[in-house]
Order: sequence, then structure tokens, then C-alpha cells
Amino acid sequence: MLELEHGFRVVDVHVALEPDESRRPRGMGDPEQIEREMHQAGIVESLALPETRENGYLRVNNAAARVAVDRPLTAVARINGVREPGTGTGSRLRNVARSRGDHHTSPDEIEKYAYEGRFGGFVIDPVADGLPDAEVLEALEAVDRPVITYGGNGFPPETIEETLLTYDFPLIIAHCGGYALDEELTNRTIDLLDSHDTCYVDTSFVRLRDPLERAVMEHPDRVLFGSGAPAAHPNVAVMEILTLDVPEDAMRKVFSKNAARVIDSLAP
Repeated sequence: MLELEHGFRVVDVHVALEPDESRRPRGMGDPEQIEREMHQAGIVESLALPETRENGYLRVNNAAARVAVDRPLTAVARINGVREPGTGTGSRLRNVARSRGDHHTSPDEIEKYAYEGRFGGFVIDPVADGLPDAEVLEALEAVDRPVITYGGNGFPPETIEETLLTYDFPLIIAHCGGYALDEELTNRTIDLLDSHDTCYVDTSFVRLRDPLERAVMEHPDRVLFGSGAPAAHPNVAVMEILTLDVPEDAMRKVFSKNAARVIDSLAP
């Protein structure tokens, strides 16, 4: 594909990385392919998020960190939890009776991931992996590293607000919280930016122009570029930002300045 020439420094906060070749979709996700496509799109550095596992993330996190070495990638440590993400009475009662198992992320692991230097932050997918308990969330607050989470119908903005935004760490909501193509859910997620200074959204898989322009115009310091590669080609994701009707300075913030402020490894 033709290399884009856009004159912006671009960093990407949302690239899926599967270090196990046997688990990758056919023809997608090879690290060399990802690196090549990032270069074509003018993306200089990316956060790499490990794919889903059923029995804990220690091995896949370490494998992702190894794959990222000597590439323009920074691994993000994926963590899990014992709690259901719901906030209803039934979920609350079930969560009281649950305790962390050996395969669940512990506070000690949070500290290790944060300080060993191989990871740029954390990612939580409560629907797929469960929500961490209070001790783990307190450990995340103590290390003060950015956390990426997934929204959607299973973990809507109101639940994100009640569970994760009560803690003081930078929280990046993937896909503007509205994946896939749910404009009402996207707008409710953007509303969170009005009242939470530590809340951010990324642009991966946001194909809806109006809410994306709204987010950039109302909160230019809180929108971070994410491509969603390799499922989405980064050229396409970059072009979607370039064609927004927003000021050039706001584009620079979305493409790199905001992420560099929040995520140390993505700074120039």
C-alpha cells in the first residue's frame, strides 16, 4: 500500500499482538507485517496489547514483551480479575463470595509489571477476563500507570464510572466505548470526559465521524489515536483522523501529543 505522507508524528495506543504464531488469524498479526504497515502509515511507536487467554496472563505478557524488543512496539500487561463487571444486586452478591485464584492477577504482579521497565501500562477487558478486585485496583492506583479498558454493552460507561473511574490512574477507554458502531454508547462514553480529568478515549474502530469530531473538538487533550491493527489497516485509521473537520493543532494532539503526555514510552 502507498506510504502516507502527512507530516504528523503518529503514535498508536491500540495494536493487538498475538505472540503465539499458531493462534494468529491466517495472514494477520505477524510482527514483521505489523511493523511494516505501521511504517507505511507513518506511525513511529505503538502499544501492543496481548490477546485473550483463559488461564492467566503471565506467560503471554512476557511473550509479548519479548516480541516487542527491537521493534517500535511497547507491550502492555494484560490483567484479569475475579469479579463480574456488572453493578447490579446479583453481581454484587456473587462478587462478595468470590476470591482471587492463582491464575488471577495479584497486587504483587501489578508492582512487578509496573517497575521492571518492559511494559507501558495495563489493559483490562472485564467482559472477557473479569474485573480486578479492590486490592488490585488500589495497586494500579499506587503505581500510577495508564490503564486501557474496553467498554461496550457488557461494560457500559456508567459501570466504568462506578468501578474504574473511582481510582486515580489514567484510564483510556478503547474504541471510544462504543464498539461496534453504537453511536449512542459512544456519545455516553464521551460524556465521561466532562467530569473525569483522568479519563481518555482511543479512536480504534471508531467509524462514526460525528461523535469522533465531537470528542476532538470538546476534549482535544483527551483523545488518543488507536489503529486497531492488525484487524484494521493503520493507513485507514490514520486517514480517518486526517479527514476530520478539526484544527491541525487538535490533530497533532490526537496523533501524538496526548499519548506522549500520558504514556512515557510513547514520548519523543
